[in-house]
Amino acid sequence: MQERERARFAELVAVARQYCSLIDRIPAQGGDDWLLPLCGLLPRLHAAVAALQDTGGRDIPLELSDLDSRFDLFSRLHRELGRRDSYWLEFDQHSMSGSLADDLTDIYFELRRGLQLLDALDADDVAHLWQAGYRQHWGQHLVDAERHLYSLKINDRLG
Repeated sequence: MQERERARFAELVAVARQYCSLIDRIPAQGGDDWLLPLCGLLPRLHAAVAALQDTGGRDIPLELSDLDSRFDLFSRLHRELGRRDSYWLEFDQHSMSGSLADDLTDIYFELRRGLQLLDALDADDVAHLWQAGYRQHWGQHLVDAERHLYSLKINDRLG
């Protein structure tokens, strides 16, 4: 990995850690003080992953994360968000609903997996893992979450 790419990767790692830490600290009961920082963090995450060049790391076998942990986090986020969780998407005249809790959960587990692998793998491999996951899966969740949080913010529904 070139020096410029190392700096970009370090930025992505830092933002990933901030994201996971913020999600980990969400209170189990009440308190909306995490939504506003999340509004500022998601665009930074998006910029960091988009700026990173794929340096051709190895493909890491897909590992299903602990489904119980995933469901627990989704449930906690869904409860905390309440009526702010769901949103509508329109694709080619078809409406679909989305869930901010689902978006945030999928992003969290993708980033956390990369962070957990940092000590065991080369930085190129983790960068490749995040980029492949971003292109194939969590990038859409990131865009949808940013759009929904923007809508909540401009409609004064964050708190």
